[in-house]
Amino acid sequence: MSRPKLYFDILTLFPNFFHSPLRTSLVSKAIKNKLIHVTVHDIRQFGIGTHKQVDDRPFGGGPGMVLKPDVLELALKNVLAQGRTRGLRVKPKVILLDPTGASFNQEKAEVFSKKRWFILICGHYEGVDERFKDLFVDEQISIGDYVLSGGETAALVVIEGVSRLLPGFVGEAESTLSESFTEVKLNGKVSRLLDYPVYTRPEGFKGRQAPKILLSGNHGAIENWRMEKRVEKTRKIRPDLLQRSKSRDR
Repeated sequence: MSRPKLYFDILTLFPNFFHSPLRTSLVSKAIKNKLIHVTVHDIRQFGIGTHKQVDDRPFGGGPGMVLKPDVLELALKNVLAQGRTRGLRVKPKVILLDPTGASFNQEKAEVFSKKRWFILICGHYEGVDERFKDLFVDEQISIGDYVLSGGETAALVVIEGVSRLLPGFVGEAESTLSESFTEVKLNGKVSRLLDYPVYTRPEGFKGRQAPKILLSGNHGAIENWRMEKRVEKTRKIRPDLLQRSKSRDR
């Protein structure tokens, strides 16, 4: 039997958070079909003392609580040991979900989809002790310029964003080739454009008609129209994507 293409281990204080999302839609199907393997680990199991303490007050004072580095190290070592029992011989990429991290985008998802094993650590409270980050974390990832209560939602975003790029995750593989943020060659440069607008039946809706070109059956003209709309939409909503275009040798 073939082994999953991607392994995700999640370290979290709230394992129940993942019960429903991992049992829903295409992610659930990918897990059942053994395309990906996801294991959720409760950090609190490795807490200190009878009360399983996982956090403490920050040195120097200030609000909030900080996740303890010794607790996180124990949890991480446990995951690494479990990985060896599953026969994983590759080094995992250890990611901390943190609002101060690098932005997660389609380009990063494409890079990650070539990897094999991820350990996703969900930050919480005031954050994670900096020494743990320096010693054990390969990369810190943020899903946007805003703050969440914890990294659980961000971990789900990373899992789906990466997994859906694997062959077999999406029913029609072609649908991933022209969606938002995929690379296209435009005027000799590689750009990442937003997706084109889509329409379906009925042809008329509240006085608005679907574009006639889409009903013409002229596939070449339709493709040209879609590309024009992608550029137009990107220029209007996300001009920064066009500014980041990079040259590609012919």
